[in-house]
Amino acid sequence: MIEEGSKSSKAMVEKRQLFMEMRAQNFDVIRLSTYRTACKLRFVQKRCNLHLVDVWNMIEAFRDNGLSTLDHNAEINVSRLETILSSIFYQLNKRLPTTHQINVDQSIGLLLNFIVATYDSEGHGKLTVFAMKAMLATMCGGKILDKLRYIFSQISDSNGVMIFAKFDQFLREVLKLPTAVFEGPSFGYTEHSVRTCFPQQKKILLNTFLDVLMADPPPQCLVWLPLMHRLANVENVFHPVECSYCQSESMMGFRYRCQQCHGYQLCQSCFWRGHASGPHSNQHQMKEHSSWKSPAKKLSHAISKSLGCMPIGEPPHPVFPEAAERPQDLVHTSTLESPSRLDEEHRLIARYAARLAAEASNSTQCPPTDLSFNFDANKQQRQLIAELENKNREILQEIQRLRLEHEQASQPTPEKAQQNPTLLAELRLLRHRKDELERRMSALQESRRELMVQLEGLMRLLKDEEQKQATQTGGSPHSSPSHSAGCTMPMPIRSTSAGSTPTHTPQDCLAGVGDDVLDAFSQGVPRNLRNDLLVAADSITNTMSSLVKELHSVDDGLEEEEEHMRNGRDKVSSLKHSGKRHSTPSY
Repeated sequence: MIEEGSKSSKAMVEKRQLFMEMRAQNFDVIRLSTYRTACKLRFVQKRCNLHLVDVWNMIEAFRDNGLSTLDHNAEINVSRLETILSSIFYQLNKRLPTTHQINVDQSIGLLLNFIVATYDSEGHGKLTVFAMKAMLATMCGGKILDKLRYIFSQISDSNGVMIFAKFDQFLREVLKLPTAVFEGPSFGYTEHSVRTCFPQQKKILLNTFLDVLMADPPPQCLVWLPLMHRLANVENVFHPVECSYCQSESMMGFRYRCQQCHGYQLCQSCFWRGHASGPHSNQHQMKEHSSWKSPAKKLSHAISKSLGCMPIGEPPHPVFPEAAERPQDLVHTSTLESPSRLDEEHRLIARYAARLAAEASNSTQCPPTDLSFNFDANKQQRQLIAELENKNREILQEIQRLRLEHEQASQPTPEKAQQNPTLLAELRLLRHRKDELERRMSALQESRRELMVQLEGLMRLLKDEEQKQATQTGGSPHSSPSHSAGCTMPMPIRSTSAGSTPTHTPQDCLAGVGDDVLDAFSQGVPRNLRNDLLVAADSITNTMSSLVKELHSVDDGLEEEEEHMRNGRDKVSSLKHSGKRHSTPSY
């Protein structure tokens, strides 16, 4: 019972950990609910490491886990959801460098608890496939255009027309995210959300869908979504401008400039908290800047715009064909596009060039004839577009060539080996060389074993001779040389062997060799077989020399002892003869 209680308390702590960390960031001091919601969701995205997972990687994970074939209303349990999140983050770690690896278990735990708290607040332990897809596709990294295209592929029919019921379902699921971060009163779901997004249109195609959701401003219920992406883009943007309220000499992130007060600018922290000073008021209209342009760059931009060198009113997104949008449940590859996609790009470029030509013909802001530089801007633009088209074709051809080379290089190697006789000859030579080295190794091992056996025989003979000498002398004073030899003979052999052969002899090489040789060659650091053999030969040579010297010394001692014994016997016999002569009895 105590263990179950500790586990449940630990689970509660893990569930609350993300929300406790979010509260510690003090986002509630932000005055505007749009920025407050975007900052909270951006914090959740980064804390769970979802900003590192591109939308195309997320789509690939859906496909790999079999979600593409499931109905949107099908339910999955929490354990399968955990498996899907595990595959997402483990694949992410494989793509990241080793110095930027993430804590996979922690990311899985935080994101799983957040999803369960958002979509399973009643504790059923299940959620729909569409809810999980909508949440992960919205909160992952990547471009908002790619996300919206994927979402449209999930809520449209086979003709590429949006189904209002599915869009309503998407809004129900995605608007649970602001509610999860306690911003439900500002961005909660209502029954009129669909009609507020598309009040008049009856047939919504992809381009219309993108126009509405990427407009400025977007629909009120989703205004936080593009802002969250802009926050990600300006986190490291530097503005060398002084804040008019906090007097900070530089700004990071957004910069806000008042449209009424000349030269009045605020950093994002002061603007979000509603700070104002002097004649400026919070009711003044402020313009948001996500980048910094120097005065010289601003002047160049204004001149180019006035001379018609820059297009005016660019669309917020590329214009896609009106055909049905293919489902984006396939693996995204940026290496090569399909032929239909290439034709589509060419049509877009041609349409853009025609639009520029029409704007140039109707424009009244033409450069005066008395200027020193008189040039045809539209002609230059058309030339630039033509160059870009040619460059695009060349790049695509090069990509196609590299892909073919890669496919050819990845073919099985046996066929290539059969087509290359030089490679086959080298392989045969290497195999022959390997067999020859193995045979030579076996011969060297056998030779070494024979040498060790001979050495053992010599040492055994020496010991036998020592024992015989000790038996014959019987501890007499004249036996000291022999005794000395018997005591010192094993030591030079052992020391010479141990000093000159610091190798552990393999068991297969010294099979049948006595303990004396094994002891003599069992010390020292390991070496290879060749060194062992050379050292063993040197050791045997030295040992043989020592044995010959000792045998000579033993022979000399034996001769001296025999000479002494012979002299002694002669003296005894002479004394006996002399005693007989002097002690002849008289009767």
